Amino acid sequence: MSVILGIDIGTSVTKAVAFDHDRTPLASASRRSDVRRLSGGRVEQDLEEVLGTVAEVVRETAAALPVPPTAIALTGQGDGLWLRDAAGRAVRPAISWMDGRAAGLVSGWLADGTVGEVYARTGSGMFPGCHAPLLAWLQEHEPESLRSAAVAGYCVDAVAQRLTGQVCVDASDATLPLLDPVTREYAREALAACGIEEQARLLPPPAAPGTVLALDAEGARLLGLPEGLPLTAGPYDLPACAIGGGVREPGDGLLIVGTTLACQVLTDRVEISTSAEPAGMWLCTPDRERWLRAMPAMVGTAALEWVLALTGGGTTDLDGFLADSPPGARGAHALPFLSEAGERAPFVDPAARGRIDGLTLGHGRADAVRAVCEAIGYAARHCLETAGLTGTLAACGGGTRSGPWAQLFADVLGRPVRIPTETEVGALGAVTVARRALGEPFPEGGQPFRTVDPRPEHRAVYEHGYARYRAALTGARAGWEPREG
Repeated sequence: MSVILGIDIGTSVTKAVAFDHDRTPLASASRRSDVRRLSGGRVEQDLEEVLGTVAEVVRETAAALPVPPTAIALTGQGDGLWLRDAAGRAVRPAISWMDGRAAGLVSGWLADGTVGEVYARTGSGMFPGCHAPLLAWLQEHEPESLRSAAVAGYCVDAVAQRLTGQVCVDASDATLPLLDPVTREYAREALAACGIEEQARLLPPPAAPGTVLALDAEGARLLGLPEGLPLTAGPYDLPACAIGGGVREPGDGLLIVGTTLACQVLTDRVEISTSAEPAGMWLCTPDRERWLRAMPAMVGTAALEWVLALTGGGTTDLDGFLADSPPGARGAHALPFLSEAGERAPFVDPAARGRIDGLTLGHGRADAVRAVCEAIGYAARHCLETAGLTGTLAACGGGTRSGPWAQLFADVLGRPVRIPTETEVGALGAVTVARRALGEPFPEGGQPFRTVDPRPEHRAVYEHGYARYRAALTGARAGWEPREG
């Protein structure tokens, strides 16, 4: 029996799932990671702590298996900045993709055309938590960190380097915002536009599709597995979820209802429109002839958890709140932009902020919760329309485990939503890629799923709500004040 451990290193949770050759999950484990929220919108993580969670879930899962694992497949959070020395040790705490310290810098780049210039070269918008503004910010404020570093990478390759001794950045991770997605080479003009040409030395060339690494002595000791065990690193969680979720034909899309609202559509061509708003990205996939047009909004379950906490509830209360407030939330409506870093898709604005409107003394807690849930649904529709969804839509992530909220998404989107029965689609996607790289047979058929169909009786309510959301967004953007810094 061939068993591969899929490891999904999320922002707040690291998960391991062991799959056999028929996609059957055999064992799993999870550990929470420490996300440090500091002053000035700074969000950081400790590589050693994250590495420790990986070791714990691997050891627990492997111990529960009937046979030893034959390989490890890594995926995880993308963006952010994980600076390391040549030995893979962090030269400073990892900067999360949620970080907002470079918000003022991005605001300035939006105003002076830098963001548009980079977008024209790479098809990627920029937001405070991605490589270019973070490198530029460190260049000004922490030049010693950059001088000490040998690699400016990401979460997945940082963990992989410590397990294998090799630097291996997947093309999907390297995409945003400095990689030409067609040539898979860094666009020197983009680096120059951001004033960070001298940091090009820190950017490893993307690994070739199908690259397989192996545990070295340190990695084997850490995980309790044999030295030389094959390991693959990537793609990161967005494309891994698309693969695990069964997105296979151009035009098909995936909605990930997680900490962020990651919307993406598979395409067989890259078309960068200089007249379009510079946002989102064209993600490289393991297939050189396929890309994902991704719109990973910053809104998501974090906004839901905020409003639930504000109203004195928790995630277990969500279904009840949605049952107690009708579609349209009795006229209450919201903008869900609560991230300190602003928004990154389908528009970029570090100054983006949330609000709830239309409240009266006649409204209750349930109406506030539903208003935010509906606003997140409208944000998903905006992203998927911008990404060019024309085919089927799959959905995954913690938010889809709520039946009423999954129904709300189908109603707002006005289309069926297919939810895979396997919840850990990121780990499954990483394992699928690993099996292909190892030349092992693996079922290529569709994932088992349940379908949530939209309810036609609510179509008019949500069409009106979406139009109001778009109008409110347009008005709000004119009044958001740019961040300084």
